[in-house]
Amino acid sequence: MTQPKSIKASLGFRKLSAGDVVARANAVLDGLYTGKDDYPDPPVDQATLKAQIDALSGGITAALDGGKKAVAAREHLKEVVIKSLGQLGHYVEANCKDDMPTFLKSGFQPISTTRTPAAPLSESFRKIAPGRNSGQMEVTLVSQQDALSYQLRWAPVGPGGTPENWTERPVGRAKQAALVTGLTPGTAYAFQVRAVTDAGYTDWSESVTRICT
Repeated sequence: MTQPKSIKASLGFRKLSAGDVVARANAVLDGLYTGKDDYPDPPVDQATLKAQIDALSGGITAALDGGKKAVAAREHLKEVVIKSLGQLGHYVEANCKDDMPTFLKSGFQPISTTRTPAAPLSESFRKIAPGRNSGQMEVTLVSQQDALSYQLRWAPVGPGGTPENWTERPVGRAKQAALVTGLTPGTAYAFQVRAVTDAGYTDWSESVTRICT
């Protein structure tokens, strides 16, 4: 009888922005502590993790002006959350009984055991990544046949997951990333694009959501 492969949690949080660490930690906060039968005694309690997440969120806001002390404080608070997630991730690995549905209840993401080529985010977006500075995102489009140029739009995601107050800008080429600036760190944004063709505009694409850092 073939033994199931051990499930390992993805714990490479240091490569992520502080905003993405908050998003991952919130997923664990919403998942792990509701599964009392599967995870009865986590090494970091719910209140402690929530307090750490709240502190990091505040640190992100405080570091918006780019001050060295505020940025250093944000990175320290990020490291505190990362250490807690590391403890919780190993706890989940040991208690999920190598059952994927049980593992996924925790809010952690598993490490894939198969290597696949990097795929576009959607039919319209190849990549959406943080820019060099806080409040920026670099958006790379998938080239569309017959497109003369593109229109990109984005909006913060409001209550209920509905984007509000779209901002638009033209994008000339799909091969070069478009830099979106003036975003609010820690806020989730929906991105959509449409092509400009000889026949007019195409429909707006489906939204892809990312948290700004």
